[in-house]
Amino acid sequence: MSWSDYDGPEAGEPRTDNEKPDGPASTPWGEMHSTGADLQSTRPKPDFPEPVRLDEHGPARIVALCNQKGGVGKTTTTINLGAAIAEYGRRVLLVDFDPQGALSVGLGRLDPRELDLTVYNLLMQRDVTVEDVLLKTDVDGLDLIPSNIDLSAAEVQLVGEVAREHMLARVLRPVIDDYDVILIDCQPSLGLLTVNALTASDGVVVPLECEFFALRGVALLMDTIQKVQERLNESLVIDGFLGTMYDPRTLHAREVLSTIIDGFGDKVYGTVINRTVRFPDATVAGEPITRFDSASAGANAYRELAKEVLARWPVSDHNA
Repeated sequence: MSWSDYDGPEAGEPRTDNEKPDGPASTPWGEMHSTGADLQSTRPKPDFPEPVRLDEHGPARIVALCNQKGGVGKTTTTINLGAAIAEYGRRVLLVDFDPQGALSVGLGRLDPRELDLTVYNLLMQRDVTVEDVLLKTDVDGLDLIPSNIDLSAAEVQLVGEVAREHMLARVLRPVIDDYDVILIDCQPSLGLLTVNALTASDGVVVPLECEFFALRGVALLMDTIQKVQERLNESLVIDGFLGTMYDPRTLHAREVLSTIIDGFGDKVYGTVINRTVRFPDATVAGEPITRFDSASAGANAYRELAKEVLARWPVSDHNA
C-alpha cells in the first residue's frame, strides 16, 4: 500500500463497545475480519535482547516524534523513551521543538516562561550555542534543550532565511558526536518547524493513539515525510508507528489497533503503550515514568519499546 492511497478513516460515528456485531467487526473504515485483540495476539511477541553497553558514544541517531494530531502521546513518549534508552547506557538528548514547552515542563518541572535561553535562541542567534541552552536532567545520561512560546515566532522569522529548512540540523551538528540518540518532540503541526525536525532527522517515530480520530490525516503526514525525503533529506526513513493510549478492554481500541497493523504492517512496533493514570502523575511530578514508578507496567512498556527501537535501527549504527 502506498501512503498516497491511504486516506484514513471516513467520517462517521464509531460503534460503542456495548454493540456486539453478529459477523465480522464493523468499523467506520469498513469490515475487518479480526479484532485488534486477535490480530495483536497473533503477532510474534516482541522479545528483544538487552542492549549491549557501549564503550564509546556517538555519533547520534536523530529521531523526530511526529504527528500533526495533538494529544497522541508524542511528548510522553519522547520523555519516557529517552529515559528508558538512557537506562541502557546511551547518552540521550531531548529537543523540545514545540512552542507549548510541554516536554520542558514534563521532564524538569520548569516554568518555560522563566527561561532566558531556549531552542528559539539557538535557532535565531548565531552567538548562542547548544552548550548555552543545554539543561541537565535528574536522569543520568539524559539532557534537554528546552522550549517556550518564543519558538512560535521562529516559524515566521525563518521564512526569510536562506536554507530555512536546515536550521535545526545546523545547530545540532556540533553535538552529534556527544550523544547516541537525539529525540525531537515536534509540535502538532506540519509547518516549517516540523519540516526542520524531519530534515535534521535520520528517522521518524509516529505515535498513534488507539482511538477513532487517530488515523485521520495520516495520509497528509506521510505526504509531508515523502516530500522531505525527496527534496531535503534523502536518508530520512520511517522507523515505526507506535500504538499509544491503548485500552485492551474496549472493542473500539482493539479495532483501531487492528486497523493500524493492517495498514502499516511490520512498521508498527510490537510494543504497545497502554493507557494508565501513572503517565499524567509522572508528568505532574516532572519525572519520566521509569523514575517516578519504576516497577509500573508503563515503565516496563517503555523499557521494552527502548529495546525494540534500538534493535530495529540499522546494524551499521554502532549504538543499535
